[in-house]
Amino acid sequence: MKKALLFFGMMSSFAYAQDCSKIFISEYVEGWEYNKALEIYNPTSTAVDLSEYFVARYSNGSGTATKANSIQLTGTVQPYDVFVGVLDLLDTITSTGDDLSVWDSLQVRGDAFFCPNYSVSNAWYWNGNDAIVLAKGNLSGLSANTVISTANVPGFQIVDVFGKIGENPANSDGVVGANVGGAWSSTFPYNTGVGVLLSSNHSLIRKSSVLKGVTVNPSFFNPLLEYDSIPAETYLFDSNGDTIRGGSGNPISFGNWFSLGEHDCNCNPLSTGDNIQEEMVVYPNPSSDGVIHIKGASSVKEVMVYNALGQYVNKFTNASNATMTLKLGHDKGVYIMRIVSVDGAVTSKRIVIK
Repeated sequence: MKKALLFFGMMSSFAYAQDCSKIFISEYVEGWEYNKALEIYNPTSTAVDLSEYFVARYSNGSGTATKANSIQLTGTVQPYDVFVGVLDLLDTITSTGDDLSVWDSLQVRGDAFFCPNYSVSNAWYWNGNDAIVLAKGNLSGLSANTVISTANVPGFQIVDVFGKIGENPANSDGVVGANVGGAWSSTFPYNTGVGVLLSSNHSLIRKSSVLKGVTVNPSFFNPLLEYDSIPAETYLFDSNGDTIRGGSGNPISFGNWFSLGEHDCNCNPLSTGDNIQEEMVVYPNPSSDGVIHIKGASSVKEVMVYNALGQYVNKFTNASNATMTLKLGHDKGVYIMRIVSVDGAVTSKRIVIK
């Protein structure tokens, strides 16, 4: 309780960011083992120097974070563009368990890599029960055990919060603890392990309607309020939608990182939401009857559809047709389409059935 009071006292001096005026988290990746990534979006017309910002991890329900839980960022994020930071465990390691490296398929998505040494900085080693803060300020000169606060960090200002600081959500058995796989879920009050665990083994993509970060610790963290969800790991399917298995009998899986590297946001004056006018056009969006058409789809090989919880819904294959028609049914909600071209390129589109 004392730690929580320290945090809330610190938060009282923060103000809400103006719409489209400051960078914010556009995608959060908490994948298997060390596959961790954070995408940061610049909603402004001016390039942003990320060396003026840092990321802090509030671990296992802690109300405070120290210099050792934080990392100063590097790089630049261009106007209406994104910057992808990945955990810096890049070497192929022959041992197993906690020593496994970040998958190659995630490494190629990174613009920069952070925290190669856990004992120096553990900011990028989050699990589903850790809150993540993107803040402005300078950490230089601080000792490892110095608590991040307005008193200790020059220019300190929170610009976005993922999760709820001071709360340690339960796992699917309702058990709260530091190492039990806890995560915020899809069912109120979102911290009891009931429903789908969304901040663990998922990628959460900020909705295009979100124009600013969260600068005040929420009363409840509902992951689906501002994010859409896809699983961090998915599987290969055959033409019948059945899982393809390898020689060992296990399903063939791959990292589901296709959404990293671009973000659809209404802050971008060139964007019209989910219907960005490109060679390939998805319409109608939203759909009132669950039928979606893809125009200019001759180069599309297949389309896989996930619901807002990241659950696989259906797969559609294309025989070089110029227009594809996808019948998704009448269940209302937000869906993510994973579109694979014949040359292997992957893009994503967010669609709505109302």
